[in-house]
Amino acid sequence: MSPPGIRVFCCLGMGLTVSAVAFQPAPADPAGAVVATGTIQVMFTPEEDASRVIEQAIYAARHQILVQAFSFTHRRISEALVAAKDRGIDVRVLADRDQTNRIPTSTIASIAARGVPVFIDAKHASAHNKVMVIDAGKPDTVLITGSFNFTQAAQYNNAENVLVVRNNPSLIGRYQQNWHHHHQHSRAYQP
Repeated sequence: MSPPGIRVFCCLGMGLTVSAVAFQPAPADPAGAVVATGTIQVMFTPEEDASRVIEQAIYAARHQILVQAFSFTHRRISEALVAAKDRGIDVRVLADRDQTNRIPTSTIASIAARGVPVFIDAKHASAHNKVMVIDAGKPDTVLITGSFNFTQAAQYNNAENVLVVRNNPSLIGRYQQNWHHHHQHSRAYQP
């Protein structure tokens, strides 16, 4: 059986032929498909400096930064978030309970102590998202996601990937909704 939107014709002795219909987009999947718009920047660590690109996106924020973090030990990214908050950007962080409490180099306590609202998502075995939603609903909206934890190890030791999606309001809106969904069952960080 052919996938939707693809017609396959088979002729004896002639091999397999795929019609031009195969190159038309498949119908939208109501279970999560969004239209591809904007740009996607791809980075791979440790060879590429993904943390610098993340910092630049934070410094370019104008309204809001919503963060979901599993592990958070990267000092420069932490400093960039605090600096954004200090210049009036609405910065909020959702963090994993176990990683925040267990890792001695976690910067979550420092971020919270410097005024960034931090919430702990303890509903799940792991709050394993690695996401930043920057200026959702605005013309220059940005999404940062991938396997990259916001850690020193992710930049300098691990083989990780980062996607920086710009100007795709539908996709970024889905991530913003997901952030709010997890925020509803999270609790304010208590050191």
